[in-house]
Amino acid sequence: MPYASNQDLPGPGPVRRRLAAGAQDIFRSAFNHARQTYGSREPARREEIAQRVAWAAVKTRCHKVGDHWEPRAFRSDR
Repeated sequence: MPYASNQDLPGPGPVRRRLAAGAQDIFRSAFNHARQTYGSREPARREEIAQRVAWAAVKTRCHKVGDHWEPRAFRSDR
């Protein structure tokens, strides 16, 4: 199911427990987009694919600090 807000994310699992608010935004956005984009191709695996894409987005745009994920601070002078 698509998530309208971070409060709708699955919890108390790793998504809400280990992702900072900014990382939750990244996860939610990637999940919703992947679910919509890939869902029609493989409806039976829609949730699984969306979860994988969302975690890949988090791992690309965030870094792990201890046991939780924080968005990376991007340099604006690049």
